[in-house]
Amino acid sequence: MTIQAVPTQQVDDERVRITRWDFAPGAATGFHVHGYPYVVTYLTDAKLKLIAKDGSESFAEMPAGGSYSRPKGVAHDVINAGDAPMAFVEVEIKL
Repeated sequence: MTIQAVPTQQVDDERVRITRWDFAPGAATGFHVHGYPYVVTYLTDAKLKLIAKDGSESFAEMPAGGSYSRPKGVAHDVINAGDAPMAFVEVEIKL
């Protein structure tokens, strides 16, 4: 049984949707497709396992305070591959 990551919506207006994601070790977002371009900023150090639409897997490490942006249409599942809880804030840009 997969542990689900916990999303906490902070803002959802006409311009942006801001969500904090909290992951226990092994927790996953579940497969999803991003409908907007987005920016992620890590609140904790993170070790990630990413599963793409075709089933391929990749791994990444992000330091606390690190950020990146991606275009709309990204399709993946994000899993905490580390031994500690992790968290990030995702800002989806609607404009």
